[in-house]
Amino acid sequence: MNKCTVLRNIKGRYSTLSHNFRTFSTFFEGSFYWSKRNETSSLGKIPNSQLQFKYQHCRNSFCTSVSCASQKSLKIGCASGFWGDSPSASSQLIKYGNLDFIIYDYLSEITMSLLTAAKAKRPDLGYTPDFVSHAVGPYLAEIKQKGIKIISNAGGINPEGCAEALQNVSKKSGVDLKIAVVSGDNLISCKDDYIGVPDMNDKKPLPATVHSMNCYLGSEPIVKCLDLGADVVITGRCADSSLALAPLIHSFGWKYTDFDLLASGSLAGHLIECGAQVTGGIFTDWDMVDGWDNIGFPIAEVYENGDIYLTKPPKTGGLISRGTICEQLLYEIGDPRAYVLPDVVCDFTKVKLDEVESGIKISGCIGKAPTNSFKVCSTYLDGFKTTAVCCVGGRRSVDKARKVADAILKRCRNIFQVMGLKDFTRTHVQVLGSEDTYGSNASAPKDGPREAVLWMSVQHSQKKALEILAMEVASAGTGMAPGLTAIVGGRPKPAPLLRLHSFLVKKDAIKPVVKIQNTVKTIEFDTSFCVSQETYNKADEKLTIAKDLKRGSNSYPLSALGFARSGDKGDSCNIGVIARKESFLPYIQEALTVESLAAYFKHLFPEDVDPKTAIKRYNVHGIHALNFVMEGCLGGGGIASLRSDPQGKALAQMLLDFEIKNMPSIDSL
Repeated sequence: MNKCTVLRNIKGRYSTLSHNFRTFSTFFEGSFYWSKRNETSSLGKIPNSQLQFKYQHCRNSFCTSVSCASQKSLKIGCASGFWGDSPSASSQLIKYGNLDFIIYDYLSEITMSLLTAAKAKRPDLGYTPDFVSHAVGPYLAEIKQKGIKIISNAGGINPEGCAEALQNVSKKSGVDLKIAVVSGDNLISCKDDYIGVPDMNDKKPLPATVHSMNCYLGSEPIVKCLDLGADVVITGRCADSSLALAPLIHSFGWKYTDFDLLASGSLAGHLIECGAQVTGGIFTDWDMVDGWDNIGFPIAEVYENGDIYLTKPPKTGGLISRGTICEQLLYEIGDPRAYVLPDVVCDFTKVKLDEVESGIKISGCIGKAPTNSFKVCSTYLDGFKTTAVCCVGGRRSVDKARKVADAILKRCRNIFQVMGLKDFTRTHVQVLGSEDTYGSNASAPKDGPREAVLWMSVQHSQKKALEILAMEVASAGTGMAPGLTAIVGGRPKPAPLLRLHSFLVKKDAIKPVVKIQNTVKTIEFDTSFCVSQETYNKADEKLTIAKDLKRGSNSYPLSALGFARSGDKGDSCNIGVIARKESFLPYIQEALTVESLAAYFKHLFPEDVDPKTAIKRYNVHGIHALNFVMEGCLGGGGIASLRSDPQGKALAQMLLDFEIKNMPSIDSL
């Protein structure tokens, strides 16, 4: 069968470069189709009526080379990228994935805070109940029959409770399962030992109002569970990619000093840990991705030599392409030369992608010695917050929304004075529809839209002050501007405002415990081959720009030249930008500098911060990309932020409008 290369041109269609007398085209349902060769070498998306032959791939078609044929492989699927992901992923992966392992990733800093609050109300909670009730529980018999092993961090801050709940379901189903539990990541019982420890980013001391405190463990405790014969492993907090790395170490016998192999396994985990984000979800070219209603969840087939082949179940929606994989590769990373994980430090700069018959082959990840410390994420209470979201319709809806917000805040401040309460700690008012989030890059019509949404979020040290605001918001519907149609979610409810505080702790101070049936093991970490964190605090990379670039009078939005995806880490955001063609990269490098991004995103930073000092740019040579890290740009980030986009999800979308000038026609490049 002849392969072809599918590229997307700037008009938003797929051009198929045909070979000989057939055209090979990859379609979204995970199957492959042939059609008779067209008169031209550039085809649009082939309609179903033209399909001539259908080729269903099988497990062994991923690699036809002698080297891969002699290698063992392991197939790992990811059925959850966060708490709230679709439970339907379990069914498609279990029934059609032909898998060895399925991982379920549920945890984030926000999720850990929610689970901590849940356990405070009910001691038997603190884990993600969806894992038991919807994701795995209904399929236990089929999972057991097919010999699929399950690994999940669904345990949250109560992995024992999660395991007990699943064990009860398995007994009722008549399915005998060995369920292992990893604990020891939850450090809240010794929080007093860490009060005053400086944050690893802003260096502020940890206050006494600690709400949660969890250590990011690595793969070793999970490997021990698998070595002891576990069918299901339930953990608390661990590095997301460790969920996938652990079965590779267990199955292939990789050593903890096989850094390149550990890096490859970690890359596989990094790519699939967010579920459908690597199979067409949140992709730049979203309009070219079909089948969201049945989007395929990712499967990584990893070989003993570290090669990775990425695919998804047959007859599912979504898309696997160079673009979707590269976007996810750069998602939520910092320095691509040193992506620090508990088990290994990864260098992503030389990763390369190759199209093969049934997917994409990923290779070239370089591993380096891990650090001698674990990252600890704690949250602490910093007052309370509440958010009112109101729909406004009619002419000058933006002006009406702003006037309503000003009046409500002024009325509340008057009441505060009478009651002897302090002013708001922070307020954030924006009108969705007016492009407030774009700052000086806004292009909304002068008179604004005829419908808008008021977003008013506030912080106060006392809960009762926010209860006053909650009672005053509804009065705007009769006593202020016309056209207020609804308060989304009803009267706003005050909630604790939790801030993230991250720091490092030596690995030898952490001793996780593994439990499976009557066996209990304590994990002692070998740090003899580890290095200090400072080893990887590298200076910024100097990027050289080609001096002989072809010039012209054309201007293009960044979206015509590249893909982009943004993600968060606390109060920081990264934006990965990948050139659609290698020849586009020099123009992107020339246009997207620290200075140009500082000007473009100036409105995201505090007034007393020079954005140029808070932005770093990195080159990712292997995939023809750049990675930007912007520190302190999310208004606190996560649940500490008052913004409508507290995790920077839309920042890459904003950057895709960046205009690149003085270019030749991109068809000539």
